[in-house]
Amino acid sequence: MPIKVVELFAGVGGFRIGLEGYPKREDSKFDVVWSNQWEPSTKTQHANMVYNKRWPNANHCGENIEDVIENNFDIIPDHDLLVGGFPCQDYSVATTLKNSKGLIGKKGVLWWSIEAILRRKENKPKYLLLENVDRLLKSPSNQRGRDFAVMLASLNNLGYAVEWRVINAAEYGMPQRRRRIYFTAYHKSTDIYRRLKQTNSKADWLESNGVFAKSFPISEMTEKIITGEIEKDLIKVSNKFNLNEKLSPFQNCGLMIDGSYHTVKVYPSYNGPFKTLGDVLVDIEDVPNEFFISKEDVEKEKGWKYLKGSKNEPRYNKALDYYYNYTEGSMIFPDALNNASRTIITGEGGKSPSRFKHVVEQKGRLRRLTPLELERLNTFPDNHTKHPEITDTKRAFFMGNALVVEVIDRIGKQLYSEINLPLEELV
Repeated sequence: MPIKVVELFAGVGGFRIGLEGYPKREDSKFDVVWSNQWEPSTKTQHANMVYNKRWPNANHCGENIEDVIENNFDIIPDHDLLVGGFPCQDYSVATTLKNSKGLIGKKGVLWWSIEAILRRKENKPKYLLLENVDRLLKSPSNQRGRDFAVMLASLNNLGYAVEWRVINAAEYGMPQRRRRIYFTAYHKSTDIYRRLKQTNSKADWLESNGVFAKSFPISEMTEKIITGEIEKDLIKVSNKFNLNEKLSPFQNCGLMIDGSYHTVKVYPSYNGPFKTLGDVLVDIEDVPNEFFISKEDVEKEKGWKYLKGSKNEPRYNKALDYYYNYTEGSMIFPDALNNASRTIITGEGGKSPSRFKHVVEQKGRLRRLTPLELERLNTFPDNHTKHPEITDTKRAFFMGNALVVEVIDRIGKQLYSEINLPLEELV
């Protein structure tokens, strides 16, 4: 039987493609039974337009997930695996409600939508696969690690063990240097939870036996494992965890079970092929004229050359009425084609010069990247976001928000294998 999946904060469907394939593989081990996407900052729901075009018969919801949970919770079907890439926000606990809802975080903070679904589901999903920016491990700046600790405490209280890794896609052969934290969770009713609880060495799990160790191998661990405890009381965690400490205790690899965490810094081990920015480029003849950059735009004041270059210049802060000296280093211009690309950001699209947009040189001509090339950097199918009502700038925005599909594909396959392992293994 396929694993039934609910996909939250779906965007243009990166998790779905990674798990099911696109078109869906006949032998797919996963089946997305419900999905949700809602962008609060725009009236037109562009991502939903793409999602509905690619999966016209999907059980897809385009409403605010908070409203769905509050007013129409029953439309969310029971499922085995909950997935989503949710925004990095302030995850502090806002209030305590003296009713069945228990502890609730701030409205609009989408972690609490995940927590609410897990808490309210009588048949809780057995597994979670979530993605976020890696700064989650050390935010906020005035209480390092608190946000992640709140999540770990929430999941612990709901009966889950958690495993996490920061993965840079380029270090495992993919064409973009995109570093993100991925974390899986296993409910106490699962064999994976029981194997993790019974394992004699948490270090072995992190180094070789866990989902991430198998899907994204690491070098032999040489760093000391940091251990600690997280309280069950979310308010205490929110107010006191790691208070007055300069550094977060959470490293780029770790696990938590029964409120105890074990975390260590690890390094990738990969001997396969590497894809580069040059590998994803289309033929220059297929690039529309609007993506080429004129010599005038390169050389003009505040043009591409200036923005990409080093700076050491006086500037004026009008709001505070003072002058200061501004400095920054130069960036490679144009971008190197023999290496993985820099991270795509949401502002990648549009003609205006920018320090952070990619610029490549092809047959002596400078140009920006096309939406198809940005999709390839995230290992999406070619032209996945192409839609008659979607601009190239919006397509670039999608890819700035998206994840690297191949990462999800590899984690998903390993997770499925672990789900089907006998209990006596890895003990």
